[in-house]
Amino acid sequence: MHDSAAPSSNQSPGWKEFWLKEDWWAVWIGLALVLAAYWLFLSGGSLDWIAVAPKKWSTMEQMGADFAAKIPRYLAQLGLFLAVFGAGAAVLGHKPRAFVPSFLLVYVLSLLINIAGAWDKASVYTLEPPLLALLLGLVISNLIGLPRWLDAGFRVEFYVKTGIVLLGAGLPFSLILWAGPVAILQASVVSIATFLTIFFVGRKLGLERTLCATLGAGGAVCGVSAAIAVAGAVRARKEHPPIAITLVVLYAIVLVFSLPLAARALHLSAGVGGAWIGTSEFADAAGLAAAQSYGGLAGAPAGIAGTADQAINAYTLIKVVGRDVWIGIWAFVLSVISITLWEKSATGRKADGAQIWWRFPKFVVGFFLASLLITFAIRGYTLADYNKLVKPGLVAPLVALRTWAFTFCFLSIGLTTRLRELSSSGVRPFWAFTAGAVVNLILGYVLSVYVFGQHWSNLGH
Repeated sequence: MHDSAAPSSNQSPGWKEFWLKEDWWAVWIGLALVLAAYWLFLSGGSLDWIAVAPKKWSTMEQMGADFAAKIPRYLAQLGLFLAVFGAGAAVLGHKPRAFVPSFLLVYVLSLLINIAGAWDKASVYTLEPPLLALLLGLVISNLIGLPRWLDAGFRVEFYVKTGIVLLGAGLPFSLILWAGPVAILQASVVSIATFLTIFFVGRKLGLERTLCATLGAGGAVCGVSAAIAVAGAVRARKEHPPIAITLVVLYAIVLVFSLPLAARALHLSAGVGGAWIGTSEFADAAGLAAAQSYGGLAGAPAGIAGTADQAINAYTLIKVVGRDVWIGIWAFVLSVISITLWEKSATGRKADGAQIWWRFPKFVVGFFLASLLITFAIRGYTLADYNKLVKPGLVAPLVALRTWAFTFCFLSIGLTTRLRELSSSGVRPFWAFTAGAVVNLILGYVLSVYVFGQHWSNLGH
């Protein structure tokens, strides 16, 4: 995870940084898409045509008809992704003759994954696209194998950094304010408590600070995005993010089934159950599946009070709004701590303050800029107007493109991860992460049921 483009304490890349660093390429690509979406929205159009994705299907005939109708749009989308990611990869030193066929493989596999994820029974079997992409990649990499030259298109960090910038477009500051103090407070308490638990338990078990920070961010926020952002900020070893991501996926799969069952056994209302899932799940896609599953039980026959919307909205406020915004906060705080404390104690030299800027993940700047742009775009709108007009016309296409970027990322993680390489740290990361999972479950239950239970039970009333 050490960024070869980062300067030493006595070296400044100057303006070249803005086109020679992957972080900045992710910022320019993400912000260009946001600006294009905003311009089209103001003109009465939408980026929706090229932000194409499979729609829900229940039969092979429906799936086939939908795919056939969208072939021109998929080809145009492939051309867009090839152009932006290919240009960035070329400037960053990757030969187009290796990148292009490799990315074609990534796109085709991602398309198949998203088609499978659009099956109306996908959430029942935990076939959410990001998780399915990771598992497929791991199977291909570890059981089949691919030639190493194909790694040119498996740009894990490039895709996730672009996805994080686009994530900011889905989190305007207005939405954070609309979420209310309860959601922000509960999410913040959980994020801080989980990170500190994983970090200090990991240190007690003898793990490196950088691995503890990467594990803590993966558990405290949203797995892949936070783990990669923080790993870059603290210069973690390249094997550290895959360890964190593997543990996130492991627990995501367990919790997506167990949390709805536990919430039902405890007779939690739909809103309370959704809030508990939001504080306890580690992955956005799996958490949404769990919240949808529990929300489907709402109503008299199942004996669960509340509505399906309450479960999904409570989950979204806690996890997608409240916890995901901590990506930037943890990346900044830990980059400062790493430079001023950890590395100083290791080298005995006074830290160079400029390193904080050189080390700080620039795509997090893009995340906040995208959020500011959408915040500006929706000024004067109410929450109802946002959901009715802005979200489908402006935000939804950007969310769709973000989903593609994250699918590319998860697939690339699997395709470049050799499981035998993850065994060097033994079971200690598992126990550190498990400690955080326990805190998540217990603290999330107490906050959702006893502290803020009335708020979540009456959500939307």
